Amino acid sequence: MSFFSVLEQRVRSRGSLLCVGLDPHPQDLSEPTPQAARDYCLRLVQATASQAVAFKPNSAFFEIYGAEGWAALKEVVTAAAEYAPVILDAKRGDIPDTARAYAQAARTLGAQAITASPYLGRDSLSPFLEMEDFGVFLLCKTSNPDAGDLQDLAVLTPRGGTTLLYEHVARLAQNWNQAGNLGLVVGATYPQALRRVRAAAPDLWFLVPGVGAQGGDLSQALRTGLRADGMGMLVNVSRGVARSADPNAAAEELRLAINAVRNELAVSSPAPPAGHGLAPSLADLADGLLEAGCVRFGQFTLKSGLESPIYIDLRRLVGYPNLLSQAAAAYLPILRELQFDRLAALPYAALPLAAAISLQSGWPLVYHRKETKTYGTKAEVEGVFTPGERVVVIDDLATTGGSKFEAIEKLTSAGLLVSDVVVLIDRQAGAAQALSQAGYRMHAACTLTALLDYWEASGKVTPSDYAAARQFMQSSADSG
Repeated sequence: MSFFSVLEQRVRSRGSLLCVGLDPHPQDLSEPTPQAARDYCLRLVQATASQAVAFKPNSAFFEIYGAEGWAALKEVVTAAAEYAPVILDAKRGDIPDTARAYAQAARTLGAQAITASPYLGRDSLSPFLEMEDFGVFLLCKTSNPDAGDLQDLAVLTPRGGTTLLYEHVARLAQNWNQAGNLGLVVGATYPQALRRVRAAAPDLWFLVPGVGAQGGDLSQALRTGLRADGMGMLVNVSRGVARSADPNAAAEELRLAINAVRNELAVSSPAPPAGHGLAPSLADLADGLLEAGCVRFGQFTLKSGLESPIYIDLRRLVGYPNLLSQAAAAYLPILRELQFDRLAALPYAALPLAAAISLQSGWPLVYHRKETKTYGTKAEVEGVFTPGERVVVIDDLATTGGSKFEAIEKLTSAGLLVSDVVVLIDRQAGAAQALSQAGYRMHAACTLTALLDYWEASGKVTPSDYAAARQFMQSSADSG
């Protein structure tokens, strides 16, 4: 079971979003020894276990004592893990080989999650992300006063605009979260930044330090950082609990205050617009498709000769690498539920999408040739495969299904087995029904209806464009 699945179960059973930080500052100890640091943390764990859904020991306060400190940290992690998931606050980040050692070290300690730095890029995080039952909280917008020296720098986006560096990190994390084990560290001391990060990474869990001693406002942080489901935030408090006269009472007070805001938001939040219908990650992708010109409204002549008020051109994705990666990620939840040996891309629009899926997932890729190859191997299907293997067909769009049948014929002629077809967008023009009648299953990340409803509800397209597109879809269905 993934770290965040375990965490969400505990959140529901405990009715809490409180994470208790275990930071044995030397000045808070009876004496500056690893044993005193251990005992200090164990007392805090015992006192707050009924209120906390996670514990976060900071490794630095143990490392200062050398090998004995490391042994004390392991004792603390072991004891805390009996009550709740443990997040090792170590802020690791290095080249992949070194990161792999850091990941193993965290495992050896018994931690279930770790904080990490994104500065070296995705490959430095891969050793952590490969452990699907292990959580990673990526530093995004930290709570310290000078966080903006780097994190607030403006950077260019692939779409030609600008964004802040911490927002870019949040969007990367949203895309990198293929195994469902990646979250972000976002400080409560910057509520506007917290709001912007939530918009950039609507699905992710946030570890939120800065409430209390650092000046972060609890209510404001919750109002800007919670997901729509009232979850998605771990409010980390260290000194505010540890230095109180009664840590259990302080933790309970925080838990009740957190839940009061959650309950208020649940009552006051308006219902989503009718027809919104898209998961947050797909909504962000839908916005990107419009911005990149992959979907346009006007008058267009289709391949069939029909005049259409909407045109979808996903070939443009190759000009926007981040958006291409985001589109590829939308296929992954569907593909994980299917049984197959290889991806099989339809040329040409689906080739870059399938390649991006392959790079993100590790599934090997083949594709059939549209033209007959009269030289070399004269292969009909390119790539490495063995007859009898099962492939899943990848395409960008589904309209009538004609191109899918052509691909299936070439793939099966090469000895490959086909049961499933997966597309990004179903235009709802009969492809699913035609494939089903032939014994194939079609799956789509989203339908054109859902996209249109979302764009109309969020004000991204005009009512007249929306109405024209829906009327065209209806007339096409009726004529079919």
